[in-house]
Amino acid sequence: MITRELLRQATAELTTAGCDSPRLDAECLLAHAWSNNRAGLIARATDEVPEAITRDFFALIERRVRREPLAYLTGEKEFWSRSFSVDPSVLIPRPETEHLIEACLAAFPDRQMQLAICDIGTGSGCIAVTLACEYPDARVVATDISAAALETAQANATRHGVADRITFRLGSLLDALQQGDGPFELIVSNPPYVAAGEMEGLAPELAFEPRTALTDESDGLQLLREILERGLKHLKPDGRIIVETGSCGLPEAPAGLLEESRIRDLAGHLRAGVYRHL
Repeated sequence: MITRELLRQATAELTTAGCDSPRLDAECLLAHAWSNNRAGLIARATDEVPEAITRDFFALIERRVRREPLAYLTGEKEFWSRSFSVDPSVLIPRPETEHLIEACLAAFPDRQMQLAICDIGTGSGCIAVTLACEYPDARVVATDISAAALETAQANATRHGVADRITFRLGSLLDALQQGDGPFELIVSNPPYVAAGEMEGLAPELAFEPRTALTDESDGLQLLREILERGLKHLKPDGRIIVETGSCGLPEAPAGLLEESRIRDLAGHLRAGVYRHL
């Protein structure tokens, strides 16, 4: 079968399965299976696809039909214009989380600052690695409750040349910190903030992602509150705690913190909160 027909058939299958971007998904998966890129597929539109490639491609399509996320199938996801390795042990980086990076850069505009940063619940390491890249003199401590996630984050830190400035800690939230970690100018986190009651209404792809990275099994605010309340003692005066959130909203600032700003996307949806140490 030639490339054009292969993509047409795969696109039809993904459309029937309810995928949001069936043609794009098909092109990405064929490019992945063929060690090519999407632009290269145009040049090969009338080429016959090798049998082994066709077999591998339709195996990937079958998985996508079952709504397995595209990023897990390719093992890659772009974040802040960098490519990150991902696997089912980590939450897939999302464009919404880039609002956190923007908020950090706005709070600390001097890129040459020797910032001490803590990334709580680092997952793939996309936040920790990105901030280490953007602040070349920063030191970062990144925590996660999952050992497998920390392995992925470590690999991404090595991939982007910042592993020597990131310390990875295994444990739950701030419990993972050890003596000598901090205090920090910046604590940042994309914690689980989906309320338990909202989980059933999420897209089918989210069933493949680690549940513990999505929901606090409560009202969505439980872990956000803990980060704010316990993070204060690890924060330098005038330091910031910046957290991602969603429909659950933001907790009230505990004593010692001031809610400095709320970050919204272009559609007006709440994406993050910035809190300042008084």
